[in-house]
Amino acid sequence: MSLLEFLSSVFGWIYFICWSLSFYPQSMLNFSRKSTSGTTVDFPLINCLGFLSYAISNYAFYYSPLIRAQYASRYHGLTPTVQFNDITFALHGLLLSIITTSQYLSPRLWSFTPSKGNKPSRFILGIILGCIVGVIFVIFIVLSSPERSDPSGGGHGWVWLDAIYAISYVKLIVTLIKYTPQVLVNYRNKSTKGWSIVQILLDFTGGVLSIGQQGIDSWLQGDWSGITGNPVKFALGNVSMMYDAVFITQHYVLYKGADGKDGEGEGLLGEGRDEERRIE
Repeated sequence: MSLLEFLSSVFGWIYFICWSLSFYPQSMLNFSRKSTSGTTVDFPLINCLGFLSYAISNYAFYYSPLIRAQYASRYHGLTPTVQFNDITFALHGLLLSIITTSQYLSPRLWSFTPSKGNKPSRFILGIILGCIVGVIFVIFIVLSSPERSDPSGGGHGWVWLDAIYAISYVKLIVTLIKYTPQVLVNYRNKSTKGWSIVQILLDFTGGVLSIGQQGIDSWLQGDWSGITGNPVKFALGNVSMMYDAVFITQHYVLYKGADGKDGEGEGLLGEGRDEERRIE
């Protein structure tokens, strides 16, 4: 094993540890407060969909001979840059996201005080429905293609590789928008109270190392299609770090030490306020 191969392995497992640990602070904070106030269910709920799609696509890229053969056909004989730690991370993330989501959707199960953020926003529900419909649509297109199961068909026509890409793009879409509801909740409350900054710091560290591992793997292959052929992993690290920078700024600069306003935990589009008006 060369030095770069060793570094790739080290980066991969450290980012796996950092990203995996990042799921615990929020659920632990919720449990210690016996409340999810100051946060919204949108983030863990859509994470469930994101990590389910990420686990399926990573498993296919790593274990499926057909998908790997079609990938090699499309990308000059190279293999996917998915590692075993990517699969482990996705499955672990799915499990922890389900547990955290249950704290919002079933607060009585955890003896929590119900809060306004327990109800998913229409925006997030629409994104979830749209992703599912989109994947089903692509699968039907692949099923209608004669080349779908051709190991050398990666370069032309619709093949099962495209269906796996469609599933993996769900994770990309989720990553692009999943942080937005919490950013807006913090902005409305003028506080990050209830939102764990520890998970953000771990997430940022994991993003740096994830991109580092992918860069090393592509360098070892002598071809940057290791990144272009796995855009979800590349975007996962970059987008996460951009949002993490926003949360870090909110926590340590904009709303440092602020307790927040009443009405925390509202949905993305202010649905909590609309519901209050209807009640009044």
